[in-house]
Amino acid sequence: MSSPVCRAAAIALTGIEGTTVMVEAALSQQLPGMAIIGLPDAALAEAKLRVRTATAQASLPLADRFVLINLSPAALPKQGSGFDLAIALAALSASRHLPPGRLPGTAHIGELGLDGGLRRPTGLLSAVLAAKSLGFERVMVPAICSAEAALVPGIEVVAVRDLAGAVAWHRGDPADRAGWWLEPRPARSAPLARAEGSEPRGDPDREPAGAPDMADVIGQPEAVEALTVAAAGRHHVSLLGPPGAGKTLLATRLPSILPDLTTEESLLASSIASLGDSSLTRLVSRPPFESPHHTASAVAIIGGGDSSGVRPGAITRACHGVLFLDEAPELPRSVLDALRQPLESGVIEIHRSHLRATLPANVQLVIAANPCPCGNAGSPDTAEQCRCSPSVRVRYLQRISGPLSDRIDLRLTVRRVSTALLGESMPRRLGSRELRERVTLARDRAAARLTGTPWRVNGELPGTWLRGSAARLPRGDTAVLDRALSRGALTLRGYDRALRVAWTIADLEGKERPGRQELARALVLRGGAMP
Repeated sequence: MSSPVCRAAAIALTGIEGTTVMVEAALSQQLPGMAIIGLPDAALAEAKLRVRTATAQASLPLADRFVLINLSPAALPKQGSGFDLAIALAALSASRHLPPGRLPGTAHIGELGLDGGLRRPTGLLSAVLAAKSLGFERVMVPAICSAEAALVPGIEVVAVRDLAGAVAWHRGDPADRAGWWLEPRPARSAPLARAEGSEPRGDPDREPAGAPDMADVIGQPEAVEALTVAAAGRHHVSLLGPPGAGKTLLATRLPSILPDLTTEESLLASSIASLGDSSLTRLVSRPPFESPHHTASAVAIIGGGDSSGVRPGAITRACHGVLFLDEAPELPRSVLDALRQPLESGVIEIHRSHLRATLPANVQLVIAANPCPCGNAGSPDTAEQCRCSPSVRVRYLQRISGPLSDRIDLRLTVRRVSTALLGESMPRRLGSRELRERVTLARDRAAARLTGTPWRVNGELPGTWLRGSAARLPRGDTAVLDRALSRGALTLRGYDRALRVAWTIADLEGKERPGRQELARALVLRGGAMP
């Protein structure tokens, strides 16, 4: 008589997207052993050793027969140790240690220790989000990371300390003595908070001690105002200037004036953060900031993948936040040009021979560069003279290709601050909280105007919509941009991006629509020559 096939549900992650995997277990008349089929990677193939030892340690030994584990769908590559719990429960069900009734309807996520204890697998929050989207109403996770799983609303979380607790829950044993419990669901009205290890939000009228603040920027009022425009419309920015002018200081203060993430953005940013080794106890609420070194490879910045899985790059980790590339001309040109497509589409598509994944990449790009290798070209505010030849200067800046530069909305030239500006007569500098209030109001105006469209900020608007009947501006107002386009000072993409910036300036000033002044200012911020 053949052994029945017992099934337990698990989640396979490809990037942050999940697929239901049904773990099938059956016994056969062979020498005792275990085999796992269904395209497992090395870590998953080793689960057979962990499962046999853990079940024995939990006093739940498997049947003295050969256990065959199939991971369905078999053609999908599967990685990681997060399948251990489902494999163990399916094998125990086949060995008649627990009833199979609730196994297929519960998503099981957890890594087994040799003592039967459960550990957090990589990407737990992403797996729970995927389980919810795939229709699961319940997920079983290790107790040590159950608070992270409970951050996902609308799904029941069964927390288990060890394999024995998981078996007890499936048997229906009472929770008070069986090593399992149900995590309480988060309140819908509960405010979002930062990830574990970040500063608490606290009083909204007071910034946390030591937090980056735009008030730290001295003597750069034009640059601060330009970054406020960039934050309000989520526009890409380039900063050009000599060393010591404050480019890095400005870029690192940009996230401090961005509004808090929306609920949807927070869940996505948190699921990306969960791909690391640390467990989250709170959702990410502030825009992330990534600043890879200029020696970083294309895989480190863009992301990559192979048979061992998908590896998100800095552009994905910075999703809904800021990606800052300091010393941008020092990066390989191929790496910089790889940014062109995701800046337009907001996603990264990774294609390999046996792998295809789509990762989010909706970022605000900030690049900083010196005007030449020595940094002194065109700087009248320095005693040192530039010794770079004209051809060297041209080649240096040409490492940032024209197509990438054309996708930058704001191009700022930053000068060194004179010592005369360090006195007490300087005007009061606005802090991040005040600027963030302005940015939030401007985004609210844009969101109200864009109601009924798929866009929320001006930086996302396509040129067809900006030049269409819904947002077309009078020719008399757009004359300054039309002349720049006719002279070749702007491409059509640059024309559209200048329109985006003009709408953002109007939102910051509380105007219903941009006029000549806003359009001219947008052209100047883009670095275009005025007629």
